[in-house]
Amino acid sequence: MDLDTLVQKIVAFRDERDWRQFHNPKDMALSLMLEASEVAEHFQWKGKEEMDSYVQNHKEEVGEELADVLYWVLLMSHDCGIDILAVSEKKLAQNAAKYPIEKAKGKHTKYTEL
Repeated sequence: MDLDTLVQKIVAFRDERDWRQFHNPKDMALSLMLEASEVAEHFQWKGKEEMDSYVQNHKEEVGEELADVLYWVLLMSHDCGIDILAVSEKKLAQNAAKYPIEKAKGKHTKYTEL
């Protein structure tokens, strides 16, 4: 399935249930944050080795939470008239300029500190 088809399916799912009335940008942003916190909850209090094992044994559950995050990103960008692919490509180019390989490779330093 391509991205446009996925967006169409998400919008149809929402609209068939007459939920658009509840989907203003603020509430969609809150839903996105709540779903992202559910992803984070899978990793809370786990060390590296435990996380690696956990992911291997809970891929489906983690994947479902990631799908929920993607759902809200795609729905919100659709409703706000944002071409998320175009913006993502532009943002990647901006980040490449902020974090040139020769300065950033192997470092977690913020671009202002490189």
